[in-house]
Amino acid sequence: MLIRKIEKFLLRTGMPVTRFGRMAAHDPRLVMDMRNGREPRPEMISRVEHFMNTYKPETSASNAHAG
Repeated sequence: MLIRKIEKFLLRTGMPVTRFGRMAAHDPRLVMDMRNGREPRPEMISRVEHFMNTYKPETSASNAHAG
């Protein structure tokens, strides 16, 4: 089930739900709506799974130049 995969992704990355929705599907309410029973269409499922499979955490520019 997609919502379970999303929840695991959110726990692993610490990403806020609205940011995930915005980045994965251009819909900040995606996760909240899915928690309330929304069933995404196959195209949306593919888009979200692709986002999770290819996501690379951003590195902070300030961390790169520290020291």
